[in-house]
Amino acid sequence: MSENLSRPTWVQVVAGLFAAAALVLAAWCVVFVVRGVLSTPELQGFLDRFPGDAPQPPSTPEGFPAWLSWTHFLNAFFLVLIVRTGIRVRGEKRAGGLWTSTRVKKRRMSLALWGHIAVDCLWILNGLVFVILLFATGHWSRIVPTSWEVFPNALSALLQYISLDWPTQNSWAYYNALQQLSYFAVVFLAAPLAAITGFRLSAFYPPKWERVLSWNLAKRIHFPTMLFFVAFVIVHVGLVLTTGALRNLNHMYAGRDEVSWVGFAVFAGSVLLMVFGWRAAVRDDWIAKPARIFGNVKVLPKR
Repeated sequence: MSENLSRPTWVQVVAGLFAAAALVLAAWCVVFVVRGVLSTPELQGFLDRFPGDAPQPPSTPEGFPAWLSWTHFLNAFFLVLIVRTGIRVRGEKRAGGLWTSTRVKKRRMSLALWGHIAVDCLWILNGLVFVILLFATGHWSRIVPTSWEVFPNALSALLQYISLDWPTQNSWAYYNALQQLSYFAVVFLAAPLAAITGFRLSAFYPPKWERVLSWNLAKRIHFPTMLFFVAFVIVHVGLVLTTGALRNLNHMYAGRDEVSWVGFAVFAGSVLLMVFGWRAAVRDDWIAKPARIFGNVKVLPKR
């Protein structure tokens, strides 16, 4: 597939550099405009009234329990595999292998698609465990808004981020309003939307439910939802690494509120596993092993 990709010309390279420079310049212009607006008495009064905090019940627990660390890692790991297999399915012109159901012979798909669906199922299962534990332990109020004031506070936090005068952060105790709304959208809106549309596009969708959600509509929603997850991950990881990387990584990967290299070491190990998973997601001979447990597999010879 890479053999068919032509190298960019020098004109395209120069044009790309100019486009990148223009984007950086535009971003800096936005920063200076927002900083200027925030210096006005009206906006200063708005920031004083809504500093960016997310209102939450006093009983909300602090810290990051072990189950949160594990489900967070598995969510990231499965999401990497979902993106990789999704890109592969979208661009695959010839299947490297076929999977056929032993119960329903007409249910047949490429191994790439089977791998994508299998990872989807693991991701959904991990998400269900996360949501159940979230509500069972009381940590739900950290990412579920409990007051309408979360919206003006989220706007305040967004303006502070854009101005590069970032809001005070203490994620061990609470998230700011913009974080809370973002996490709520990912867990309770984007994830179910991705799961529902993915199910509609799969061979497992019951034909009698055709009118509930059209195939074309599901396809138009599913891929942009994946792009939303990719954008969220880029911004999320960027902020984690630029707002106190060692402490943030210790929170999520070591369950401790301190500055040390323990969380970074665990994070680095998890990244290596993700790199391995990224590679494994394109190996039909590897995908075929678990696929044989659930049906008949035929690995096709490479051309």
